Order: sequence, then C-alpha cells, then structure tokens
Amino acid sequence: MDDFRGWTLGEWRERQLDGRGLERLEALLASLEDDDTAWISRLSTDGLSARWQALEARRAAGEQLSLFGVPFAVKDNIDVAGFDTTAACPEFAYAPSEDAEVIARLQAQGAIAIGKTNLDQFATGLVGTRSPYGAVTNAFDPRYVSGGSSAGSASVVARGLVPFSLGTDTAGSGRVPAGFNNIVGLKPTRGWFSNRGLVPACRTLDCISIFALTAEDAETVAEIAGGYDPQDPYSRRHPGTAPVALPIAPRLGIPDKLEFFGDTQAEAAFAAAISRLEALGAELVEIDYAPFAKLAAELYQGPWVAERTAAVEALLETDSDAIEPTVRGIVQEGFTYSALDVFKAEYRRAELSRTIGQVLNDLDALVVPTSPTIRTIAEMAEQPVAYNAQFGTYTNFTNLADLSALALPADFRSDGLPAGITLIAPAWHDRALTHFARRWQQALAAPLGATGRPAPGVAKVEQAAGCVRVAVVGAHLTGMPLNFQLITRDARLVEQTLTAPRYRLYALAGTVPPKPGLARCADGEEGCAIIVELWDVPTARFGEFVAEIPAPLGIGNLELEDGRWVKGFICEGAALPSARDITAYGGWRAFIADPNR
Repeated sequence: MDDFRGWTLGEWRERQLDGRGLERLEALLASLEDDDTAWISRLSTDGLSARWQALEARRAAGEQLSLFGVPFAVKDNIDVAGFDTTAACPEFAYAPSEDAEVIARLQAQGAIAIGKTNLDQFATGLVGTRSPYGAVTNAFDPRYVSGGSSAGSASVVARGLVPFSLGTDTAGSGRVPAGFNNIVGLKPTRGWFSNRGLVPACRTLDCISIFALTAEDAETVAEIAGGYDPQDPYSRRHPGTAPVALPIAPRLGIPDKLEFFGDTQAEAAFAAAISRLEALGAELVEIDYAPFAKLAAELYQGPWVAERTAAVEALLETDSDAIEPTVRGIVQEGFTYSALDVFKAEYRRAELSRTIGQVLNDLDALVVPTSPTIRTIAEMAEQPVAYNAQFGTYTNFTNLADLSALALPADFRSDGLPAGITLIAPAWHDRALTHFARRWQQALAAPLGATGRPAPGVAKVEQAAGCVRVAVVGAHLTGMPLNFQLITRDARLVEQTLTAPRYRLYALAGTVPPKPGLARCADGEEGCAIIVELWDVPTARFGEFVAEIPAPLGIGNLELEDGRWVKGFICEGAALPSARDITAYGGWRAFIADPNR
C-alpha cells in the first residue's frame, strides 16, 4: 500500500478513484495508534465498509462525488451520526440522530468522517490540555502544547493522517492550533457555515472552521461546506459583493505595538515573515492596535463569558464536578454578570467594531502573529489562565468585530517550532484571503505540516464561487484605461490566455478611449486566436460592470483555445465595416504598442 500520510486533498481526490480506495482507508484506520490523544472516537472497520458500499452505490447510479472516499476528521463538538458527541466531557455525551449541516454537505460529496477529535472541554481554551481524554501535544515537539481548543483536529492534519478536518473558532480555536502546527486554519465569516449541529461555546460568535495543509485545500472544502441554512438562525447569505482577491501589491496593516511576552524567537520569526510579505510586493502600514486590543479583552473580561455559561448551565446545576476545573472556573463567572452588563458591553462592542472597520477600510487586510508565544505543557499547568490569555492576543477580537481570518504557516522559530501569521479582513473577504495565501505558500515553500513533504505547486485557479468569469480583450486589460472598472469592483485577475482560433479583432473607429471589437468568424471564414485576460467579477457587481459598456460592444459568450466558454466582450456586426482589421497583431496590447499603427 502506498504511503498516503501527508497527501493533500487533491492527491486524495485523484487516488481514491484508482480502485484501491477502501483498502487505503482500511490501512489508514489500522495505522492509528490507540493511545493517540488527538482522537476521542474513530470509525470502526464495519462502519467504514458500510459507508464505502453506500458511496459505491451512489457513484454507480451516476452521482458525481467531488470528495469521493476522502477521509476527514471532526472536532467532537460537531454532530456526526454514528458517533457520540462529547465536547470532551463524558458526562455530557449524547448520540446525535443526524449529521450537523456542514457534515451533511461534505458527506453528500463523498467525504468520509473517520473520527472525532479531542478539544479543550466545551471549546473553552486555546491550549489543547483541558480534556479528560488527555492533552494533545504539539506535532513538532511533544513538550509543547498543540494549541486549542481544536487541538486534535489540527494535530491529525499536521501529521498527515487526513487532508482536512473541521474545528471551531470563537476566540481563536481555529487559528492558534494551526499556527502551532504549521498548517492552514480558515476561520470563515460568521454565518457562512451553518452551526446547526454544533455544541455552542458562544452561540452568537461561534464559527465552524477548517484545517488543511494548503490554503487551496481549505478553500475547496469551504466552498462545499459553506452555504445558507434557513434552519440556523445565525446563518447568512453571501452578499456576492466582496472581493475575491487581494491586489498584486496589497496594503497590509500591522499593529503599531507588537507584544511577544518576552519571546524573542517568536518576534524574530514574525519579522522574517514581514520581510517576506514585503518581498511579495506588500505595503506594510502601521495601525493603531488599541481598539483591537480593547475589543479582544471583552471576550473573557466581559459578559460574553455568560454565553459559555448558558451552553453548559444544565450540567453546572446537576454535575458541576464533571467539568474540567479550569473550564468550570471560567464558565461559573458567567453568573456574575447582569443584563445591564450585557447591554453596556454590546454598546462597547459596536463602537469598537465601527472603529476597527474604519481602520480596515484603508487596508486590504491586517497581518498579525497567529500567537505571540508558545508554552510547554508543564508551563501551562503552572499558569493555565494567564498563558491561555496570551495566546488570544491577536485572535479574540475577530468574531466580535465580524471579520474573516486565515492562519498561515510562516517562518519557523530558531528552536524548530512553527510560528504562523494570520491575515484578517472584513466579513466575506474569505476568498480574497485564500487567493493571496496561495501566493504566500508558494513563495514560502515550507514543508506541509509536520510531514516533511514539500508543498505542491500552485494549481490553476478555478473560477471563484459567486463570480462571473469574464474575458477582456482591449481597454479593460491590465494597465489599460478602463481596467479600473474591474479593479474597483473587486474583480480578480485569473490568467492571460487565448481565444479559440475562430475570431477576428478590429480597431473601432471614433471610440474614446480607443477600443477594439472582437467578432466570431462565420463557418468557413479564417480566424485567429486572440490574446485575452480572464477576470472573476463578483456576481453582485457584474450588472454594474455591464451597465458601463457602450455600444457597439456588449457581453456574450466567448470560446477559449482549451474549449472553455466564458462571458466576454463581443461587438455588433454593424460597427465592423468602418473598423480596421488588426487580427494580425494577435491582441490589443501589441497594436497599441506599435508606433506605426
């Protein structure tokens, strides 16, 4: 059997179709060690066989399953039918009758949940040690914490056991473990993923999150798992107006006062990451971090703790000793807050969020250390609350301010431990962050998680969900006079390519600025391949863009050299007799550059 540890999602998707998929999954289950504290429960051999047979039947019936036979892991506060949900508290455990909505969406595409993973009990902690099932250790050095609360989910991805896993993120639980284990952690915009079937920590703030070895894989999973759920009162529809890419030279904010709690190795690693970002063309701008820090403090020093209390209130009343001591101490604090405290805190949250939004309006994203430091398990036992609070320095404000975030691998510390960075942007900018993250990971060329495997090359960018792919041929090309009409609508440049060899290009008479017309040849008429650029335009901005196109131009369907069809600029035939045929130039840019034209 081939060595599947450390395969990316793309590798699993391809190889599970080779006729050995079940055998491979059986080998995976057999390889999992019984004393691995990352797992709370795992799929049985019989359970795997039943799931595989069901998938084979669906595929034989003609279903297209984009995740056929791909294994994944699930944090044990998310319901998966056939597994108990424990939230890392045996006394709380129950057997769900159905899958959580995100699980249903993934398994509908053929993915197989092979186990439930360990967590800081009731998702309360950023450390990975607050569980009766044992502490989850760092994938690079077992003396150190894994980060939490999604400890097990990060660990099994970092070690290459599965290509992706689900965690949750309220205060940073989907980002801190990613940073500590050299993987990607996508904390989506609140409401993009349904929380139906999730044991809440803070119900108004919770996000189900994704861990993966690459940003590309995280994005692929997100597009399948995400989507509006009318049965979840906190679910939201994607507006379709957000950017799907950061600019080539993004403007990134960086806190004016960076705190590393004396950890010089973490400080040096972040400085190296900043230098890498500048080498990629980013402009780094210092911003006042005070409002971010003030909002972060509200999460545990304000009445939002009472949301955690509400989630476990029944257990506190009937069997409080079942709750891990540090977690119990935190959630009991919720009883000390009044309704008056809640409203005052909400007013502060709104004010600080507005200030933060105004800061981000002048930026493409904020970049911060995923965590300012890391601690050993022994150190965490000595200061469980204080050191946990340090880990949340750059994470706690994100959901309170309704932001999207993406934790990424970065330069390693001098002691060999990972030290990640996180990109943070307004709500629904998730796709823009993952687009930039592809460039980042390609430039970083770091190994995948703790597997030692090199990162794969960046795959061809698929059409962004919620976008229209448009071929531009003339004044809208990069650097041309009307390109701003795409840029200002947050469109994403995908590639330069060619049309099918069935077109002719014309310079239209009397147009300002000068514009070309592209016309498809009639049968039997000689044509050529013409250079075009492909742009992904957010769906909700596409109508605005089309409205600015003057006659005799319009948008129609355009055939590319590889057989794809996209929307593209076309020209009315009535304008062609007075136009100049410039097909021989092969593209508008070459024509414009010709001094003798």
